[in-house]
Amino acid sequence: IRSAVITLKSLVRLMFGDLTNEEDSIIDRALLETYAKKDITPDSDLSHVEPPLMKDFEDVLSGMVGAEQLVQRLKKYTEGTFAGLFNSPTNVEVSNQLMVFSVRDLEDELRPIGISMIVSYIWNVARSKLKKRLLVIDEAWWLMQNEDSAKFIYSLVKRARKYYLGVTTITQDVNDFLRSPYGQAIVNNSALQLLMKQSPAGIDIVAKTFLLTQSERYLLLEAGVGEGIF
Repeated sequence: IRSAVITLKSLVRLMFGDLTNEEDSIIDRALLETYAKKDITPDSDLSHVEPPLMKDFEDVLSGMVGAEQLVQRLKKYTEGTFAGLFNSPTNVEVSNQLMVFSVRDLEDELRPIGISMIVSYIWNVARSKLKKRLLVIDEAWWLMQNEDSAKFIYSLVKRARKYYLGVTTITQDVNDFLRSPYGQAIVNNSALQLLMKQSPAGIDIVAKTFLLTQSERYLLLEAGVGEGIF
């Protein structure tokens, strides 16, 4: 439950933006109370519980002193434009050999939230039943735009080996990915790197990160389709 609350607080920060220390404390307490409202406690049998929804979280927040602004910000996800996306139970079973989660049709504002929820869900599945899996994250630079999602992916990359989970990150916008300290750390923790053709605007940071020679820089600038450095 503690782990779930920490993950959910990261999600709430993605949804709400910056939070004050007081708001962070209120959300922490509200999340614990939301679970308790559904009889989910450290002593519960979690195989027979009904997971709470975003609306349950809103109901708990509504009864707390000092949470008025938080409730207003949350209504967009429970009653407003985005209610259908985030206020209903999960209906996806990750049982096939290949699963693809697409966020192509999500608006830019929602994409980091959607990717964060998907990766968090996959991480829970990977930890619940150990077997060899490979997680491929395309357009990974989206996750570097926000510190909470960047920190989560970095933590996942560091810990994935223990759960037989391989992680591959793919990005075209290398500048946005490597500007984040977590993006740099993810690269340093990668066993294999494949660099394809680079734009002149991005070659400097790529060369600095991967310690490229002048000839390697030139190769990446002039590489044809399917060519690169492995």
